[in-house]
Amino acid sequence: MSYQFQLPLKVRDYECDLQGIVNNAVYQQYLEHARHEFLLSRGLDFAALTARGIHLVVVRAELNYKRSLRPGDDFHVGLNTAKNGRLRFDFLQDIVRADGTLMLQARITAAGLNERGRPFPPGDLLAELLT
Repeated sequence: MSYQFQLPLKVRDYECDLQGIVNNAVYQQYLEHARHEFLLSRGLDFAALTARGIHLVVVRAELNYKRSLRPGDDFHVGLNTAKNGRLRFDFLQDIVRADGTLMLQARITAAGLNERGRPFPPGDLLAELLT
């Protein structure tokens, strides 16, 4: 699979539950970290955007768990973006173990809100994310 952005990571012991696998909530942290790093790679600092009154918010998260990561597993989060209407955009994200096994597929739908919390079309920002 070809991605706009990839972030390599490694499972840390404390991210696992009593079953010895990564806790399901931790996967969302991996995905969010990759989204923030993707923004930085595009010259977009999440905190700076917020300070300018541009709030990027997740409005929907669809996660399809395929297999479980375990302590010490090397993996990467692959990310692509897609437009989703006039006001929304999607982060299409995969978590893939180093051996090529697909562990999780996600569609994270986001939108832009202005400083008053009202939806706005992200315009130039969206163009930057989709290239």
